[in-house]
Parts: sequence; structure tokens; C-alpha cells
Amino acid sequence: MPKQTKKWRKVALTIIFFCLSVSLQVAGLNFFLIPNDIFSVGLNGIAQLMSLSTAQFFGWHIQTGVFFLLFNIPIGIVGFKMVGGKFTILSFLNAVVVSFLLIFLPTFPFTTQPLLATLFGGLLVGAAIGVAMRYGFSTGGFDIIAMIIQKRTGKSIGAFMNVANGVIVLIAGFFIGWQNAMYTLIGIYATGQVVDTLYTGYQKLTAMIVTSKGEEVVDVLHRDLIRGITILPSSGAYTKRESTTLMMVLSRFELFEMQEAVRSVDPKAFINLLSTVSVAGEFWDADRQLQMKKSIGPKAVTIDAQLEAEQQLEEQLAQIQAQKEHHEQ
Repeated sequence: MPKQTKKWRKVALTIIFFCLSVSLQVAGLNFFLIPNDIFSVGLNGIAQLMSLSTAQFFGWHIQTGVFFLLFNIPIGIVGFKMVGGKFTILSFLNAVVVSFLLIFLPTFPFTTQPLLATLFGGLLVGAAIGVAMRYGFSTGGFDIIAMIIQKRTGKSIGAFMNVANGVIVLIAGFFIGWQNAMYTLIGIYATGQVVDTLYTGYQKLTAMIVTSKGEEVVDVLHRDLIRGITILPSSGAYTKRESTTLMMVLSRFELFEMQEAVRSVDPKAFINLLSTVSVAGEFWDADRQLQMKKSIGPKAVTIDAQLEAEQQLEEQLAQIQAQKEHHEQ
């Protein structure tokens, strides 16, 4: 397949799944969760909470989409300035489109049974998040915040998101009753399960890539991703054909890019993803990766160039650290 054809195919798929993610999220909120006073996860739930509280305390009937848009605008701007890239842009656009659809489309309860509304609403929102993450973007909100924090610290905000969801459930109990709060908890659980099924809820993954084009795949991975790769000779038990197994640890936000890079060289490559509990040693954050890409340059895609650039970067970092220690003294 020509390179230009692959590029347009990738763009077309991104547009299709962008629209699918938006449709699933709006359907889950406007047709199941919002009309039944059941809160969603993350920023969606906070927007619902703000809409409900302004109606009860001030008598202002402001739609959930308005608050969702107001929250995402500053997050999107900060995310673009600090992270940039296709992920942040598409995530912000996703949040904006969802916000306007929530504002202008009427809420209509497909069911008035709280349990059915909870399950189907949670499943649809989870499917929207899973589809988005699988194809290189997100539904905005906390996912952009996660990218910013990961860029600056290399850490996850999973604990913060769990606390935020817990606070949403507690406040929901006071506002709409503890029965609906428990339904909200069920919906949050359903959303998490669908996200894990369609994509993955883990921050770091170990990818095992079995390919017959080991050198070509390594070159394209080194060009598109700055991650260490362990090369393991292997062979098929049934075919007896020689192959190469590549092992690498990456963040969940790099999964789509890794899969596209591998398939561009070897469409028949076997990719097995394993959840990584913890990583001992240096796992490079976005800043270190960007420095490596600048050191390598646009044309250098070989392993030797990768090693040379890594050595140059280590020397630069050592000099910076020495200067910092000198100033502190």
C-alpha cells in the first residue's frame, strides 16, 4: 500500500472513530445518565454536579454541556501549550463537539429504570473513552490533565481521579439521594470495565511484538518512539520459521502510535500487550523523549544513531546537573 494511501486511510479512520466516540458519549449522557440524575465519571460528572447545584441553589437552569465546555477550554489551552501534539488537539476538539451537542440536543430518557439507565449510560460513556484512546485521542477533561502531569512528573493521576469520582458519588448522595449515588457508583464501575476491555486502564504496558521483519520494525519504532527495545530471537512452534520478538515498555498514550508504526512495516506482526505493574530503572518522560528526537534528527533512524544520540543526551544532562550543583554550592 503506497505511503500516501496509508496516510489518508489513517486520517479517515481517525475521523470515523472521532465521530463514533462523540456519538457514544452524547448518547450515554443525554439519553441515560442526565435525565435520570445519575452522574458520570470525571469532568462529565463534575459538569453534571454543577448544573444540578446551580438549579437547586440559584434557580439557574444551566445545561451540563455549558459547564463541560467552560471546564475544557482552559484545560485545552494549557494542554496545548504544555504538551501540544495530535492527542491534545483531538481531545480538546472532542470535548468541544460533545459540549455543543449536549447543549443543543434535547435530553430524552430511553428508560426511567435507574439500574438500566446506569448500566447503559456507563457502558456508552466507557465505550466512547475506550474508542477514543484506542485511536490516539481522548474525551478531554482529566485525560488532558493526565498528559500534562505525565509530561512534567512522569506520574499518573489515577489516585486523584479515583478521589474525584469518590467525591462526586458523595455529593450525589446529598443532592439526589443515596440510592442514586449508589447507581452512580455502578455506572462508574461499568465505565471502567468497558474502557479496560476496549483499550486498557493501565498507565504502562509491556508490548511483545513477534515479527519476521525485526530490523525494519526496530528502525521504524526508533524513528517514531523513543523507547528501549529488547530483541529476542524466536521461532514458530508450528511453522518452525525464524522470527524476532521485540519487548518494550511504553505508556498507554503511545499504544496507538506503536501499533501504527509496526503495522506500517509488518501488517502480519503479532502484538501481545501485558499490564505492567511497576518499572524499575529509567522510564523516560515526554521531555526526555523530545530531547532525544532533537538529538537524533529527522533522518537518523538507525540503532547506531539512537545509541550515539543517547550518549550525547546523557553527557548534556550530566553537564546541566554539574552546573546546577556548582550554583547550589
